[in-house]
Amino acid sequence: MWITRVSINNPVFAAMVMVALCVLGLFSYAKLGVEQMPDISFPGAWMEVEYPGATPEALEREVLKPLEEAVNGVAGVRKIMARAFEGRADLSIEFGLDADMDRAMQDVRDRVAAVQSQLPRDAKAPTLARWNNDNNEPVVTLALLSPTRSPRELSILGENEVGKRLQRVDGVARVEINGLTEREVRIDLDPLRLRAYAVTPAQIAAALREANADQPVGLLSNGMQDTLLRVEGRVRDPKAFADVVVARRNGLALRLADLGQLSEREREPDSIARVNGQRAINFNVFKQQDANIVATGDAVKKAMDEVRQRLPPDVELRLINASSDWVKGSLDGLRSTLIEGALLTIAIVFLFLHSWRSTIITGLTLPIAVISSFIAVYAFGFTLNFMTMMALSLCIGLLIDDAIVVRENIVRHVHKGKDHVTAAREGTQEIGLAVMATTFAIVAVFAPVAFMGGIIGKFFYPFGITVVVAVLVSLFVSFTLDPMLSSVWKDPPSARLKTLPVIGHAIRGTDRLMDALHALYGRAIRWIFSDRRWRIGLPAYGHGFGADGRRDKASPRRWRSATLTPRGVVMAVGTGSFLAALALAPLVGSEFVPETDQNFTQLALKMPVGSSLERTDAKVAQVEAIVQAMPEVKHVSTWIGGPGQRNQAWLNIALVDRKERRRSQKQVEDAMREAIAKVPGTDASVGFNRPIYVAILGSDPEGLARLAEDFAEKVKKIPGAVDVETSVQAGMPAYAVRLKPGAVRELGLTASQVSSSLRAYVNGEAATTWTTPNGDQVDVVLRLEEGQRERIDQLHSLPVAFAADGTPIALASVAEIERIYNPQNIRRQDLQRREGIFAGVKDRSPGDVGGDVQQLIKETTLPPGYSFDIGGQMQQQAEAFAGLLGAMALAVIFIYIVLASQFGSFLQPIAIMASLPLALIGVMLALLLWRSTLNIFSMIGLVMLMGLVTKNAILLVDFANHARRAGASVADALLQAGQTRMRPIIMTTAAMIFGMLPLALALNDGGEIQAPMGRAIIGGLITSTLLTLVVVPVLYSYLVREKKAQAVADPVQVRAPLIERRRGQPRATTSGDETGRLLERLRQDARPGARRQQRDSPAETQPPDET
Repeated sequence: MWITRVSINNPVFAAMVMVALCVLGLFSYAKLGVEQMPDISFPGAWMEVEYPGATPEALEREVLKPLEEAVNGVAGVRKIMARAFEGRADLSIEFGLDADMDRAMQDVRDRVAAVQSQLPRDAKAPTLARWNNDNNEPVVTLALLSPTRSPRELSILGENEVGKRLQRVDGVARVEINGLTEREVRIDLDPLRLRAYAVTPAQIAAALREANADQPVGLLSNGMQDTLLRVEGRVRDPKAFADVVVARRNGLALRLADLGQLSEREREPDSIARVNGQRAINFNVFKQQDANIVATGDAVKKAMDEVRQRLPPDVELRLINASSDWVKGSLDGLRSTLIEGALLTIAIVFLFLHSWRSTIITGLTLPIAVISSFIAVYAFGFTLNFMTMMALSLCIGLLIDDAIVVRENIVRHVHKGKDHVTAAREGTQEIGLAVMATTFAIVAVFAPVAFMGGIIGKFFYPFGITVVVAVLVSLFVSFTLDPMLSSVWKDPPSARLKTLPVIGHAIRGTDRLMDALHALYGRAIRWIFSDRRWRIGLPAYGHGFGADGRRDKASPRRWRSATLTPRGVVMAVGTGSFLAALALAPLVGSEFVPETDQNFTQLALKMPVGSSLERTDAKVAQVEAIVQAMPEVKHVSTWIGGPGQRNQAWLNIALVDRKERRRSQKQVEDAMREAIAKVPGTDASVGFNRPIYVAILGSDPEGLARLAEDFAEKVKKIPGAVDVETSVQAGMPAYAVRLKPGAVRELGLTASQVSSSLRAYVNGEAATTWTTPNGDQVDVVLRLEEGQRERIDQLHSLPVAFAADGTPIALASVAEIERIYNPQNIRRQDLQRREGIFAGVKDRSPGDVGGDVQQLIKETTLPPGYSFDIGGQMQQQAEAFAGLLGAMALAVIFIYIVLASQFGSFLQPIAIMASLPLALIGVMLALLLWRSTLNIFSMIGLVMLMGLVTKNAILLVDFANHARRAGASVADALLQAGQTRMRPIIMTTAAMIFGMLPLALALNDGGEIQAPMGRAIIGGLITSTLLTLVVVPVLYSYLVREKKAQAVADPVQVRAPLIERRRGQPRATTSGDETGRLLERLRQDARPGARRQQRDSPAETQPPDET
């Protein structure tokens, strides 16, 4: 090969090329960002609208439907999902993957602007943003707590000191603060005085707004200067609001103090935050979309250290959880896995090659290929994330394969007596076709993975590109650096290594193992191609057999007993292994992504509808006590209530490091679920993973709710389904105020007038704001005293308006109050109502439970107008598996194209590709043994096996072709191929297995994700290697035609003309004595013991093969 010839002739140039690759690679590595997953922009938009006081039904009717109709016509819209809550609604718009998001976002803005005038006057302007799924979870969670400070003092410190400092941290997008106790100026209105003076809350609010304002007057100007003039009316002291005149009655000025009690106080809480049972302020820090997650997390922790120095001694700022630490730990673990795999691979190479120089020559491929891969990672705009690092870890055993095969073949030529330069050139030339075929087969496997469709394809795009670049670089290094170093750096005698205490035992053990494998394989091949036949008792119609046991095609066809040959036995074993693997697949189970132990989990609690904040708090305290009693729990950060969700609570639970606890995160979650189930009046959901989601779409809310409840009951009966719940949940008890027609007609009352007064009485109305000396804005709120707004009957006598003569009009006289159904929220999808069914999984794989749910969907017949929609991990798993199966099919086609092109045959690639299904039984057995599942990562391991297992078959078929061209029979050629290629096959397989071992053991953070991939590869390699060595030769013998018999004295003789031809000697010039000596030497070389003796002696002492 010209590239090898150039490298051998110019060693300095070849070395400098490698140095340049390493320098560029290290430079690229220094500039790479760090992320948990590839930076992918999901094609979607998010919209939120606030409509204070509106019910979910009102929001659906007046806000969501107009917005849905507007955005439904935007080009590229794939799905529209909406939700309506108390006082707010949100809309999610999903676009196709090929949509131009800049143009789509502009179209959405234009459509929303066009319909905004149709929205209610009190509804706030919609806020629109692109999806940012990467920031669904906070990067850092922390808490501020103190045993002595009041909630208000703690809130001031949290908002002013901690919150504002965290907002300024580089990479932080927003800081979410929970548990703040806000300040307000409150006027508790007296309804009796309002009735007596005929004053409504709306009049008081208007008077306060007019009085608490600075009004500009204008500009005074003379020839010398200009002066601004304004009237200052803004209240400086909150107590001054009591003296504001809000109305005049019969010449009497009514002050605010005459109508209610003014106080500066804490706002009534609608949520509570705690840490380990102690009142606290919780902070959730979210990063910017393109920010480095590890750098952002480190910057937040550095800012925390700065804030701690300014806080009082009795105030603690505690770190609850940092997902950035888990990401950093998982990436560091992948680096460790990469290094450990490389060291194990090099150790295996040393045991087989018996030379530290050969080990260095071969092992240099690893660092050069890995470092050079960073050039492509940087050039393609990727980051150091889980996928790129996993790709490099996966490549450890793969990258050295080419170098092993090339180096082993060069050493074999050296042992024949050639000088090192000739051995390097001819050894590389001889094996070049097979090495290129194996490398291009791997490229053909991973190229389709890099270009899979869907979101999953975007995730695996960096993975596939990284693997392809790495293996191509390893091929380049194997054809340049390895032969160059082999030509200039001669191996010293290796006999001394066998005398060392530990290393010598390992080397001798490896040699004895190889000798045993050679002998066993030789007997197996001779038995397989023997003339034995067994009758199997089945009828067959065909030619008979001669005296030698071979089929006599000259005899007439007739009915006879069917027979089975050893070759048929081997084919039956291979076929049986594939069928057994398919039968084991259901036992393995499937899921989308393996669950990881992140030392952090979440517990969501729901109390009965209508539960007060105090009652919810009491129940949550019971749950907190149960959770904190578990030895694995480190911190419990609790958030209770919130707008429209006072009966709900969330517990963020930090676990101790998994090295310090006996139970896994999943086992701890199961224990929590069982313990909390004993607490009455609570509905708990444990963990983040709820893979089962089914939606039912329809137009009738009542029918939809009934169908969802019925289907949920059926899902509960499926084994393994836990935490089953539906979105059909009633909201808080609700009452509707309906005006009497006579009151509307005679008094001219409107719904807005009545609602304005009632809103001030019940919910409070922020009439104006007071500016504190430090610039904070504090609401001035009009509201009834808490004791006067506890029950519906207290509202009957409240004045909502006044007649022309000043007579107060009570609510009961103009309206009726009736109880109504109030849904907690309303969900919509694609312009229809939607109800969802959610479920977690326990003691079964999510794929199996999801399969049962899909079967249940097929068996369920919905009434006309209703339909199912599958989402969640079930949908993602189906899409991912379909994409991977498509990539596998495309990879099979590409492999065939590559092999057919390399070998110039349409049939021989079929024999080589027979090794693909032989790996499946090992994959299934390994996953069963390790209790792993079929997921996207074990499927990626299966894809990689497609490229790996063909390597062994390629080496066998390539050598067999050479031997057959030299005149050997098929059986003899296959025997020679197995005996000669056994060592590189076993060496590369062992190197790959040990390189994958750290990946399969999953000892680092996040190791549960990549472990199934390593386990699948190890199992598949073991069975495929063992079966390929016998099944591929048998299939090869069926597919190729036997040449006409030639007079060959010994099977080994076929190697003599092959060697002579390669060395340029005409066969006719070899004398009889020379030929006899050559054949005797070849016979010795064919024996395993002789090969071991040759390896033990220095190459320079070997006699030449030819005279």
